[in-house]
Amino acid sequence: MCGIAGYFGHRKLDQSTIDKTLGLMKRRGPDSQDAQSIALSGDKGCVLLHSRLSIIDLGAHANQPFHYKDKILAFNGEIYNYIEVREMLVKKGHVFETKSDTEVLIHALDEWGKEALNILEGMWAFALLDTTKKTLLLSRDPFGEKPLFIYQPSPGELYFASEVKALAALAHKKFTPNINHICRFLVNGYKSIYKTPERFFVEVSDIPYASYLEINLDGRQEQRRYWYPKIDVNHDMSFDDAVAQTRELMIEAVRIRMRADIPIAFCMSGGIDSNSLISIAKRILNYDVHGFTILNTDNRYDEQDMIDISVSQLGVKNHGYAIPSDDFIPNMQALVKYHSSPVSTISFYLNWFLQSKISEEGYHVSVSGTAADEIFSGYFDHQLLYMYDIKNDAAQLTESVENWRRDIGPIVRNPFLQDPYAFIHNPFLRKHPYLKNDVYSTYLQQPWSEPFHEIYFRDGLLQNRMMNEIFHETTPVFMHQDDLNAMYHSVENRSPFLDRKLFEFAHSIPAQHLIKDGKAKMVLREAMRGIVPDPILDNKTKVGFNAPIHDLLDVDNKEVQDYLFADSPIWDVVKKGPIEEMVFNKNSPNSDSKFIFSFLGSKMFLEEFS
Repeated sequence: MCGIAGYFGHRKLDQSTIDKTLGLMKRRGPDSQDAQSIALSGDKGCVLLHSRLSIIDLGAHANQPFHYKDKILAFNGEIYNYIEVREMLVKKGHVFETKSDTEVLIHALDEWGKEALNILEGMWAFALLDTTKKTLLLSRDPFGEKPLFIYQPSPGELYFASEVKALAALAHKKFTPNINHICRFLVNGYKSIYKTPERFFVEVSDIPYASYLEINLDGRQEQRRYWYPKIDVNHDMSFDDAVAQTRELMIEAVRIRMRADIPIAFCMSGGIDSNSLISIAKRILNYDVHGFTILNTDNRYDEQDMIDISVSQLGVKNHGYAIPSDDFIPNMQALVKYHSSPVSTISFYLNWFLQSKISEEGYHVSVSGTAADEIFSGYFDHQLLYMYDIKNDAAQLTESVENWRRDIGPIVRNPFLQDPYAFIHNPFLRKHPYLKNDVYSTYLQQPWSEPFHEIYFRDGLLQNRMMNEIFHETTPVFMHQDDLNAMYHSVENRSPFLDRKLFEFAHSIPAQHLIKDGKAKMVLREAMRGIVPDPILDNKTKVGFNAPIHDLLDVDNKEVQDYLFADSPIWDVVKKGPIEEMVFNKNSPNSDSKFIFSFLGSKMFLEEFS
């Protein structure tokens, strides 16, 4: 894991600009920093900056920018199957001087060109300069785990960076906060912020997931997707076949993501997702697992009993930390400044705190269960979407409705999800992701609205919904926040569920296998049977890292009140009255708690960057 930045065009970047940018990239890569300027033709050239966090092949010979023949590479991420790809390249006559995945990547791109992107399994954002063709190739991994922001002030020139602040420093540019995107975030919530190309600054965009952009000296650009998931439902697949293949693919996904020359830590909750990864690492791969956990005294989010079972039965080590209530506002201000955007949810404030503890214990790699919900079905609305997909099987539908009414219905708070037949009555119902957005719109100085929309990826209401979540709603947010939170503390985050083979197989599973006996993730549960402790697999409660806003924000404190309601550019966007009413209501529903947090992050963002 590293930080990259650079420029392609006709301008000359002075050393002080390069040094300032490298300084801002230090957290992403404290082990080595370098920059190289390459003249190409006439007054045009390229500058590549790299800041390294050493994880695979710790020697200086693997530092970047990395040269091979006529190519120079600046790369952020990990190529998990680099050992297998290196063996393929050796058979083609390639000779390697390091044990790094960086060298494998540049050789693969030299051998196969852009076709290499569909041979590699990993997470990446890279810049490859071809000094013969005089082209710059930028690319992001299939799921967009690693960020890559771009700014193009004129045709034929391009700035890029892993983080917006590095992009701004390199370009000597103060970017303009995007008020329309702030309104989108406040009204429609975090699930909306990757549904359009807009970002939190007007001038900034990014390379899309599973895509590349290539630019040449005369300014011509080509941007394309290199990967479209193979969606081929196997209607003859039995439940047992789905379980067996998922088990095999899960073990392989974890195995290759355990490749590192330094120790690896695990984010640990009481749920199936993190415990699947931890249990595979411990019981199948014989890894000395150290888990890191947020301790929560709120009964809605307390998972201590499941964590205790996991620690006891697996014999793993666990580090638990109470939710911090001190210094919430200054911590949030620092985090918003580092993110160059509002923090998306309270969960990611807690995640940032947990990553700090992982770093303090000497770890620079962490593993999390991100995206299991979106791949194997884990949200409450998935249960109702599933009802629609099995509606023609009367017996299975009846049983599923009974299970839902027994186990899920009593705990669902979203009013649009309290009827098990909701999507059968209206398959186009999508009011639940943007809960109360009509109300929150009235809290703005100028009412703002944008209807929910989704992309058609495939047949099947449930699995099409999950693909929208993976590529345009929840997972992009989670990945970007995970990356920034971990990098703040010089930690690399890995997400084994985001494996192409696992993902494509999961979408070949018939919908009727996904939920059984009122339990979501049924294929994953049974695939992990005998690996994950049974009480965790059989637990129907979904919790995750979370906390109410009033556990962190002491609204009875006069200094906190003064800060919240002081003069601020946020009041040009939001009315003060509704905020005052919400902030002091300590019994506010979860949706209002989320809005208050979004308001707070937006306020800090505008105060920092306006």
